[in-house]
Amino acid sequence: MLGLGPAPSFNPEIMVMMARGPGLFAGLSHLGRRITIDGNTLDSKAQIVSALAGANVASNDPVEARQQLADAVAPFRGGPTPIYASEDRSIPGPGGNIPVRLYWPGAGRLPRPILVWFHGGGFVLGSVESHDEPCRRLARACDAVVISVEYRLAPEAKFPAGLDDCRAAFAWAAANAADIGGDPARLAVGGDSAGGNLAAALTLACRDQGGPQPGLQLLAYPVTDADMAQRSYKLFADGFFLTAERMGWFFDKYLGSPDQGSDPLVSPLKAPDLSDLAPAHVITAGFDPLRDEGRAYARRLEEAGVAVEHVEYPTMTHAFFSMAGVFAQASVATERAARAMRAAFAA
Repeated sequence: MLGLGPAPSFNPEIMVMMARGPGLFAGLSHLGRRITIDGNTLDSKAQIVSALAGANVASNDPVEARQQLADAVAPFRGGPTPIYASEDRSIPGPGGNIPVRLYWPGAGRLPRPILVWFHGGGFVLGSVESHDEPCRRLARACDAVVISVEYRLAPEAKFPAGLDDCRAAFAWAAANAADIGGDPARLAVGGDSAGGNLAAALTLACRDQGGPQPGLQLLAYPVTDADMAQRSYKLFADGFFLTAERMGWFFDKYLGSPDQGSDPLVSPLKAPDLSDLAPAHVITAGFDPLRDEGRAYARRLEEAGVAVEHVEYPTMTHAFFSMAGVFAQASVATERAARAMRAAFAA
């Protein structure tokens, strides 16, 4: 049930951003009132950021939408978090070379664990650049070498092209771990949103089709079910950063045909067997259309005997993990992910 209460106190810096941005009053009629749904009260800053993103990321042209998303999120990313070094490289892939960005948190204490990270953006948007700051935070918090993958995007490259790139990058990380200061025995995979989907799908594919196995999967509000039928899709259909309509648009661009949505490598929640997979750290947000499928995936993993830590941030919306400049919860979530890494690879 939607509940409205006293007006929240807004961060003055966010109000300045609102004043500077174009078209920011569209869809802002509900601002100034607390929003409570399903027992959770939306963070006041998340309320504003959601409205800003909705006003500024509106194009149905993928190329335009990519730039709009990058511009809309940039003021909230925070950072840059200081690290020892980062480097852009190109590695071989099934459809040509794959750009990757490597992050090293420090010069000593080698070798380190490796985290191969897949950015979010609905399989259509996002980039290594748009997710530079969360990868910096992860590298430092996890004391790990992070490899961020610029996988092919839809609609130019539909399923399974992006997943094929992710698998190639993960295999490259395993084969070249020593050369980049990493430990091939401590390989983790992770991603946010669509990137969480790709990380979960890769983990399934490694089990079923062979290849190096991750020792941990970090899944931040992952896409796990193309049916879009979970209750949270109705509760948070519009007004909370990611909309149900936009998710439908993403799947339309990503899939070559609707029947591909039943493939477990598109919808990991549909996999008949989730046993013998890497331990998982699953992050969900209270005001996210993807909330319930993330919960369901964590529950099914646990029922299959997989070690799972599920942490929900009840006042947050989709994409909060990438916005540490606004949300303290992003830093908290990063630290918890780092603890999961340390626990997974403890001697």
